Amino acid sequence: MRPGVALRLALAGNRTDTARVVLTALSAALASLAGLAALTVLAIPTPPGEPGSNNSEQYTNALLREPGLRGGTAVALLLLAVPVLALAGQCVRLGAPARDRRLAGFRLAGATPGQVTGLVAVEAGLASLLGTLVGLVTYLVGRVLLHRPDSRGLLPLPTDVLPSPLAIGAVVLGLPVLAGLVGVVLLRRVTATPLGVVRQIRRERAPGPWAGLLIVAGLAAFGLLVPIGQWYADRGQEPPPMLEPALMLGGGLAALVGVVVGTGWLSYTVGRLLHRHGRGPAVLLASRRLTADPWAGSRTLAALLAAVVVGAGAAGLRASMIADMAANRAGGQGFAADDDFYLNTMDLVDRAVHVAIALAAGGLVVALVEGIVARRRTYAALVASGVPRSVIGRSVGWQALAPAVPAIALALAVGLLLTWGVAGRPRTYGGHSIQVCTGDAARCVDPSALREVWVPEGVVRPELPWEQLAWVGAGALAAVLVTVGTGLLFLRMSTAVEELRTG
Repeated sequence: MRPGVALRLALAGNRTDTARVVLTALSAALASLAGLAALTVLAIPTPPGEPGSNNSEQYTNALLREPGLRGGTAVALLLLAVPVLALAGQCVRLGAPARDRRLAGFRLAGATPGQVTGLVAVEAGLASLLGTLVGLVTYLVGRVLLHRPDSRGLLPLPTDVLPSPLAIGAVVLGLPVLAGLVGVVLLRRVTATPLGVVRQIRRERAPGPWAGLLIVAGLAAFGLLVPIGQWYADRGQEPPPMLEPALMLGGGLAALVGVVVGTGWLSYTVGRLLHRHGRGPAVLLASRRLTADPWAGSRTLAALLAAVVVGAGAAGLRASMIADMAANRAGGQGFAADDDFYLNTMDLVDRAVHVAIALAAGGLVVALVEGIVARRRTYAALVASGVPRSVIGRSVGWQALAPAVPAIALALAVGLLLTWGVAGRPRTYGGHSIQVCTGDAARCVDPSALREVWVPEGVVRPELPWEQLAWVGAGALAAVLVTVGTGLLFLRMSTAVEELRTG
């Protein structure tokens, strides 16, 4: 198949296919912007010198000035790309049944299965490439427009640096390749034949609770950070430089995958409970859907649960910082300016979590609407047989909320425990003398104006951040509710009796 023919066939389709291309391109543009912003932060040069005296003083923000804070800033920016990539994965599935029928027509015209799969990869890759190019242009234009030094010549953003061409190329070209691979993977169980679309889906057993082992392993990895550090400190040694990052990255990924995969088991278990104890046709319809396809919750809620885990972890980290500040102030070592800086930094992390939840809600809307459209013949048959649309609407709500509520609670608990194992220990202070001055600044220059004060020993224990956890959980639950409300708008048009004639 010539490249020109493949391009025309990949871009062919109806309005749903056009919407899939547009949404995929938009997702790729947002993900590329997040990646380029993170690479820009990492590209800031560090002047030579001792730690503490090698800051990049051309910036107004300490997150950009201090080399030790740039890594966390880049990670926070990359976290924004996670729900965006999940949204792109949902967009690739948009209109899948109609696309499969169109691909079957290509097979009827003589295309091989490999060529059909290649068309899917080309479609997703081209849409993502268009999005990353738009993201690159937006990044370059924004870099020029936002380059505004203040009266002292200091910059609010790192508009004076650029990532290396290799790094930019990796983002602009790597995301389309990834999108193409995702499209191929999503089509791996579908075989387009000249007679139609045959879905080769094996009959699988019910999900087991083995995902809990991943969660336990992730929590154990974080819990080992303090004992391992203490073990090396007792022997006067430094731990290997990659040990702590490996434990944190591996433990975080294991816990996150455990939460996402465990949602399948939660969906199946909730479905069985609703089928056994539920009352009413809406609950029974939802219970059957949950037990028939329990992994739907893992697919649709993955990005939202990732944002909730990060938000809960940030809440635990904030509580740890507040405990550190209280212990330092009680011991006579606190500085209000430093306290404000670190708390303001955590505010930025919280805003990133809010944006991630909003982006994840977009993916939920796409997934729910796609599910309603894909099952429109079933819903139309139910309406034709006398089932009210209100019952179907309530069943859709039960199907979305029943697994989401326990999954969000699990994500909150896991995210908090990840940081609590490291930062939830009590802080001790005091047991020493400090010099204080009761006069003004001019008088305190005289050493005779200083007097020693004994600071008694004390303990500060971090408080559980119930309020912040409640806000994160409420935001995630609100995203699910908005998703359900948006999906129900498509229910009436998808339950028309004329849909029974849809092929």
